[in-house]
Amino acid sequence: MSSQRGESAVQAPVRRRGLDRTHWLYLAVIAAVVLGVAVGLLFPGKDGFAAQLKPLGDGFISLIKMMITPIIFCTIVLGIGSIAKAATVGKVGGLVLVYFAAMSTFALAIGLVVGNFVPIGAGLHLQDAVYKTTAEASSTQEFVLGIIPTTMFSALTTGNILQTLLIALLTGFALQRLGKTGKAVLTGIAHLQAVVFRILMMIMWLAPVGAFGAIAAVVALTGWKAVGSLALLMFAFYLTCALFIVVILGGLLKLVTGVNIFKLMRYLGREYLLIVSTSSSDVALPRLIAKMEHLGVSKPVVGITVPMGYSFNLDGTAIYLTMASLFIANAMGKPLDIAAQIGLLVFMVIASKGAAGVTGAGLATLAGGLAAHRPDLVGGVSFIVGIDRFMSEARALTNFTGNAVATLLMGTWVKEIDAEKVSRVLDKLEPFDESSLMEHEEAPVADDGAAPRKELEPAGV
Repeated sequence: MSSQRGESAVQAPVRRRGLDRTHWLYLAVIAAVVLGVAVGLLFPGKDGFAAQLKPLGDGFISLIKMMITPIIFCTIVLGIGSIAKAATVGKVGGLVLVYFAAMSTFALAIGLVVGNFVPIGAGLHLQDAVYKTTAEASSTQEFVLGIIPTTMFSALTTGNILQTLLIALLTGFALQRLGKTGKAVLTGIAHLQAVVFRILMMIMWLAPVGAFGAIAAVVALTGWKAVGSLALLMFAFYLTCALFIVVILGGLLKLVTGVNIFKLMRYLGREYLLIVSTSSSDVALPRLIAKMEHLGVSKPVVGITVPMGYSFNLDGTAIYLTMASLFIANAMGKPLDIAAQIGLLVFMVIASKGAAGVTGAGLATLAGGLAAHRPDLVGGVSFIVGIDRFMSEARALTNFTGNAVATLLMGTWVKEIDAEKVSRVLDKLEPFDESSLMEHEEAPVADDGAAPRKELEPAGV
């Protein structure tokens, strides 16, 4: 009788919220990229048919740019509120925030290091194949003074990302000091954010059109060189994520807890398959909570670390943002100097929190970072659209693994973990009971890196 119950539990279907729509969008982007490459090769040259498709990519990037300011404002204001709230949970919450901030920064730095050593995007010369934008500030003084908006509200209408960031930070800290009034305003901003993300999701359904136009135009001008450069970026990104998981996360996990990263990954094997098959990590959130509790980490630690990790621990997304930025800069023949790279890193650490799990928010964050430091490079984002979907699984898997490792580290540091049970579970002596997922079935879900919310991105950030 018990064996039948166990068998039925194992065979219980897993909810795949929003799978159909996101699945079709993913397939449409892949088809658009293949078709764009074919058209670009068939109709080469600046005056060919493929080159005339460039406005399709330009228009899509213009729509993404339109959403940058409201996305940055809403996510930063709400992110500061989340951090303030998280700090009240005591020792675990504070430790989690420090760890997540350190690891996100470290992941961003790794992306920069790899991007500087691997010649991703070099030699493409895409200046004439992408959307044109305004030039960057002419001097350091102009750049610094330009951060201060003319009025508080003009920052939200002029499209200056650093001005938006400044106003968002000031607003977030001010709301922290207003008590109940501040909470009411935060609730209103959360509703505004829902509207903004809904619009962004609508725009993302044009991603196949934008990807087709951008890829066709670039391939028409550069030929197979563009395809090879994109392939090199994808290979470098996947390799960097794999090394980050095995060497950095695995080494830290072994040093602190004594747990082998490969045993942990084997334990989470079904979750990895779900993430790859759905191109989303939202379905894996309740399963991660249940499995971490079964592994021997206390419920309070799991309940704090895992949901916060989906908002603040974006290792894969961080690597993607920095490598994509360097790729665009190199491809357009305008490489970023060290000062610009460090400024971009700081911006990404702040701006990526809480938005990476929503459709298109990763692209919007990437465009926002470039707009803040090198606005002349924003047009290159149109070239990234075509392969963004191909790198989504690596982002999601890296973010997911980072959150699993963080949970074990937190449990060890605050002494809220059963080390003996961890060994038994990872050695397959105490298998996970799928029926235990029932109590987690209503847990809030979020995508890789985003605060829990509905209608999340089919890919990790």
